[in-house]
Amino acid sequence: MAYTKTEHYDDDITNQLAGIYGNALALLGEDPAREGLVKTPERIAKAMQYLTQGYQLDAIEILNSAKFHEPISEMVVVKNIEIYSLCEHHLLPFIGKAHVAYIPNGWITGLSKVARVVDVFARRLQVQERLTVEIVEAIKEALDPLGVAVVIEAKHLCMMMRGVSKQNSFTTTSAFHGEFENDRTRSEFMKLISADLH
Repeated sequence: MAYTKTEHYDDDITNQLAGIYGNALALLGEDPAREGLVKTPERIAKAMQYLTQGYQLDAIEILNSAKFHEPISEMVVVKNIEIYSLCEHHLLPFIGKAHVAYIPNGWITGLSKVARVVDVFARRLQVQERLTVEIVEAIKEALDPLGVAVVIEAKHLCMMMRGVSKQNSFTTTSAFHGEFENDRTRSEFMKLISADLH
């Protein structure tokens, strides 16, 4: 085959986590030795390492890996970037979309790198408010743009599956820097992410 996707896990971390999750299953009243659950602790251990891989990644390095000099200063928008993250309060998912824009100041980055930066911070234990700001700060540091804007819309399973059990609520957070603090520029960005331009 010309291409194969491989995943690598630290055996020591996987074994330690699997032991913890096996104990947790027993404490919850399950039998970790029954057929359907025998491999579940290992699966959870690997899933958690995958879902928190952002701790091992460097957002600035990712942006700089495809950084190009371009003498433009027009808004670049990447919208509808899927987000899958874990709420740090209950370790339950929140799922949604990020809309990211920046105005270059001599430097641009590959469009896929913007989406990867979102993943770097989403693949950590998070709160949506901090996630929004971290994306802005990384783009500011790597590209020194004239402005950066991030809006995230997400549904939080900690609100849907437990607690208040509100099934249709969305949380929207935003962070703006530089030119996006100007009403006219921010308004243009908000119109672009709201429009169906397909």
